[in-house]
Amino acid sequence: MEYYSIATILIVISAIFGYINVRFIKLPITIGLMLITLVFTVIVVAIGQFDDTLLIREKEFISSIDFETVLLDIMLSFLLFAGALHTNFTQLKVQRGPILAFATLGVLMSTFLVGAIMHIVLGWIGFDIAFIYCLLFGALISPTDPIAVLGILKKAGAPKKLETKIVGESLFNDGVGVVIFLTIFSIASKPNAKVSFSDIATLFGQEVIGGIGLGLLLGWITYKLMQSIDNYEIEVILTLSAVMGGTMLAHKFHLSAPLAMVTVGLFVGNDRARNSAMSETTEAYVDKFWELIDVLLNTVLFVLIGMEILVLTLEGDYIFAGLLAIPIVLLCRYISLWLPVRFFAKRLNFVPKTNLIMTWGGLRGGISIALALSLTADMHRELFLVITYVVVVVSIVGQGLTVEPIIRKLTQKHPN
Repeated sequence: MEYYSIATILIVISAIFGYINVRFIKLPITIGLMLITLVFTVIVVAIGQFDDTLLIREKEFISSIDFETVLLDIMLSFLLFAGALHTNFTQLKVQRGPILAFATLGVLMSTFLVGAIMHIVLGWIGFDIAFIYCLLFGALISPTDPIAVLGILKKAGAPKKLETKIVGESLFNDGVGVVIFLTIFSIASKPNAKVSFSDIATLFGQEVIGGIGLGLLLGWITYKLMQSIDNYEIEVILTLSAVMGGTMLAHKFHLSAPLAMVTVGLFVGNDRARNSAMSETTEAYVDKFWELIDVLLNTVLFVLIGMEILVLTLEGDYIFAGLLAIPIVLLCRYISLWLPVRFFAKRLNFVPKTNLIMTWGGLRGGISIALALSLTADMHRELFLVITYVVVVVSIVGQGLTVEPIIRKLTQKHPN
């Protein structure tokens, strides 16, 4: 199927389901669209028991979409830039210590904890899986999804310093998590090859430091170009070119595109850059343009997540393993956040129950599914894909629907 046809079908479906959600269901867009798509898919499967024409067509349509490439290589850069552009840079600067710890130490610790516990649990229920493959699952499920998190937190009414921690962590741990996954993936792909610590450090440093460095360079160039003119049309196009061109450069030189785009967004979107490089008109158009991009891609993404159920191998043992993984992932996240929270709590005056709120508010999303889709058959792709899908659906629907009342209840005495 042609790319234009695929894009057209996805946008039409997203528009229809989005209308249904806004008009009748009134859930947050990420949750509403995925639920509607899941219900629609289940109905198609039920109809398929009598006439499988529509079911076959939908399966062919989903199979024609390379979800991993579409999300990781195309959509993610736009979504991360849009999220970073509207992040409170002042609060982010104040909270940089814990955010850095959450996004690095927290993700690493969670990766190894999830991998170790899943290795034991899967062995108990009859799956003989090498530890390195369980580590891969730990790496792909540990990062929280900024796309899902940002959509939910807009309505949650969390104190600003808590919201900054959750959003800031999700923006950065996404890039770090992808790098950790790729590093473990390269080791798992060559089990008999010797991989030294220096090789791993070089790969990690190139992706992380190189990605942030590229982002700083592109952010500075974009800022200077916008500062030298006063034309909102061209300035909007400059931000768009920074994202598209920067993503292409990052892929070419094997740098972290997610970290690069977050850095560019923070550079261009901070108050100092806005005040000196954008007129009020330009600022309004830049913000509205990227808000629209954000909403459009979000709707398409969560429709895709809902449809992905058609390509899963839904065996009972796989689903059971997924249900067991839910509390494991949550517990490991809580443990991985405990040390950074304790270390920074006194000096930064954390909101009470920060660890609990960040654990429940750390939603998993399309990034985890995309990484699971990149696994090979030897890495037990079908099993880990089903486990990941179960965790993601429960995370977005279960945690997503309850995180707002939980945040309000636990923070009602701490408005700031």
